Amino acid sequence: MKLIGMLDSPYVRRVAVTLQLMGLKFEHQSLSVFSTYDQFRVINPVVKAPTLVADDGTVLMDSTLIIQYAEALAMPAYRMTPSMPTELLRSLRVLGVALAACDKAVQLVYEHKVRPLEKMHQPWVARVTTQLLEAFDALEAELARQPLELQKPDHASVMTAVSWYFTQQMLGDVVVASRYPLLQAFSQQAEALPAFSAAPYGDGTYPVTAGA
Repeated sequence: MKLIGMLDSPYVRRVAVTLQLMGLKFEHQSLSVFSTYDQFRVINPVVKAPTLVADDGTVLMDSTLIIQYAEALAMPAYRMTPSMPTELLRSLRVLGVALAACDKAVQLVYEHKVRPLEKMHQPWVARVTTQLLEAFDALEAELARQPLELQKPDHASVMTAVSWYFTQQMLGDVVVASRYPLLQAFSQQAEALPAFSAAPYGDGTYPVTAGA
């Protein structure tokens, strides 16, 4: 398998971390949807990161769909979706909030770093910022009620950690870490895990030899 996209994308990084946690080997090609658009387009004309090229050449898009396929490949002991309804319900609920936080963070990054200042619509920026903070407020409250698992992480744990780290790197002045001490501590613990440190945030490449 080959994972296409840069690790400064939280969605690409989510997949890279998850594939390693599932014990699945993959090759990573660090291509940008901006600076290497034409090269990316050869692999996937839609130019969407992450893109996964399966062993038979099939191209998949969207981190959730890629991970769904990975679940089918992983050994049962390495699958990360809870099997019990109560645990699954909580995991999906937290995952949905973490994905929403990530989506809003990415929207704000695009507003501030891609859209020209004179074309920025402040009411929209204010709305997205409110949604972003509400999502992280909900995740902080969730951690206060019940810690997320890191010994055997599920998809909610990975997405929460990846979303928080990305937001701190890109929007630390908007989402102030001191307001979210539990998320900050959780992120620090997650980033120390081999699966996260092997796929560090940035423009580097996940080492092919690392993993199961």
